[in-house]
Amino acid sequence: QVQLVESGGGLAKPGGSLTLSCAASGFILSAEAVSWARQAPGKDREWLSTMFKDGTDIYYADSVKGRFTMSRDNGKNMVYLQMNSLKPEDTATYYCGVKRGGEYVSWGQGTQVTVSS
Repeated sequence: QVQLVESGGGLAKPGGSLTLSCAASGFILSAEAVSWARQAPGKDREWLSTMFKDGTDIYYADSVKGRFTMSRDNGKNMVYLQMNSLKPEDTATYYCGVKRGGEYVSWGQGTQVTVSS
């Protein structure tokens, strides 16, 4: 069964940090292009970052560059999104996805992040 499961969301204060995790079954994440995206209520899904197979090419959206860091643990078959300096506008449901041939073939169910004082 092919599945992605995000976790680690919750409530954080402005300026705080959270680390999101994405666990995969049916995928070997080190052999895939993996992305993080988010969707706030009433808004389109926003791409945040993509890590390609070699793990050294990582791209970030301008909105999170310098604040968010994507990483991968090949042994655990997981990817992470370290989020620092959180802002209220980072409030959204966060998703990880696997991309093949330029298209996303799977998304997880999402994890909610709320940034509020």
